[in-house]
Amino acid sequence: MASSVTPFSPDGKIEFDRIKPHVDWLIQEGAQGLSPLGSSGEFTALELEDRKRVLEAVIRANDSRLPVWAGTHHYSTRATIELSKHAEAAGANALLIVPPYYMAPSPEQTMDHYRRIAEAVDIPIVLYHNIPLTCVDLKTDQLLTLFDEGAIAAVKMSNPEADRICELLQDSNGALKVYCGIDSVAFEGLSHGAHGWISGIPSIVPRAAQTLYETLAIKRDLIEARKQWVPLSRLMRLQFAAYSKKGEGPHWFSVMKTTLNLIGPPVGEPELPVQPLDGRYHAELISLLTALGYKINDKSNS
Repeated sequence: MASSVTPFSPDGKIEFDRIKPHVDWLIQEGAQGLSPLGSSGEFTALELEDRKRVLEAVIRANDSRLPVWAGTHHYSTRATIELSKHAEAAGANALLIVPPYYMAPSPEQTMDHYRRIAEAVDIPIVLYHNIPLTCVDLKTDQLLTLFDEGAIAAVKMSNPEADRICELLQDSNGALKVYCGIDSVAFEGLSHGAHGWISGIPSIVPRAAQTLYETLAIKRDLIEARKQWVPLSRLMRLQFAAYSKKGEGPHWFSVMKTTLNLIGPPVGEPELPVQPLDGRYHAELISLLTALGYKINDKSNS
């Protein structure tokens, strides 16, 4: 599943006319679903009404071709419910919701957050487990409690410890849908039986990501999958260099938007404070994309 991005102009205005070409490209490239307004959708840079407008634009552009998992996260339970009700009415198939961030509510308070959202909507909720950006770590037993209660239907596990994915799959006997949420654990997570992959790689090079998924998760050809993972893993290491090295290297989202501008329709640059990709990384990025079989646009279109 691809996390769609929000195109911005240099002065910070949402460029709605760029959303459909971006969505069309993701679908043509083999994405199996769309997740607007996740981390890659820069939801934190948008007010509630703009988030609603972006979601509506993505749903129109998609035109029922793929499932849409709408990011409706907010610190406030009240605001999350408002966004979630809007997403359901707009036609989203599911909700992707990160735990309340910054104030670090207790695990029980966080669980109640999801329970109240589930009471307000009828479509499934995917819990976006992302400890570094929320300071909330719901453990396996707590996630399974929410699943057993019907408050959540799946988990996007953005945790660099692949065993967290393995444990969830084992302890739920595979009943809980678990998705790899960060590329560094995608290969191992899919090998353990994760139900899908929602992260940077499937969002910027969907065709290559889908090929690996089919080889590893469907054909179960481990030897061929290892070969396919080599160029993808190199792109992953560049993309998450600053994340894994605690600040040294390019920002993951700068790599994402630059990649999309290099091989797809223009999507602009990240909203500040995240800056465009430093020029010293461009040659390496182009080499990695070329190795994956992508053609680089003739000129910058960002």
